[in-house]
Amino acid sequence: MKLNLDVNPNLNLVTGYGADHLMINKVRHDGNLLVTSDRIVTGWAQGGFDALRPEDFEAVRALAVEIVIIGTGARQRFPRPQIMRPLIDARIGFEVMDFAAACRTYNILASEGRSVAAALLFDPA
Repeated sequence: MKLNLDVNPNLNLVTGYGADHLMINKVRHDGNLLVTSDRIVTGWAQGGFDALRPEDFEAVRALAVEIVIIGTGARQRFPRPQIMRPLIDARIGFEVMDFAAACRTYNILASEGRSVAAALLFDPA
């Protein structure tokens, strides 16, 4: 699917995605990653959803955002609460969605100037 928005060119936005890739400002990324309006962190949660650890969400907490949109692949899956503890303890809000919904929601919030990160996980190949 292709997403197009006419907004600030310095803002990281999802411009397209598929089952095996994500386009941020028309640049392709093929692995799990974290995205904020001004940062892209590749190599996040390399083991995928089934191997998520609290340390993965420590990296998310370090981004110092107010809300995190977690995209869990083709379907919505909820990480265990103990894995999410770094966000809970830091009082960072989060929403869990499927990958496509997470991309769309991140774009809306980032375009509104919100302090948001997208934590995006692909399904294993």
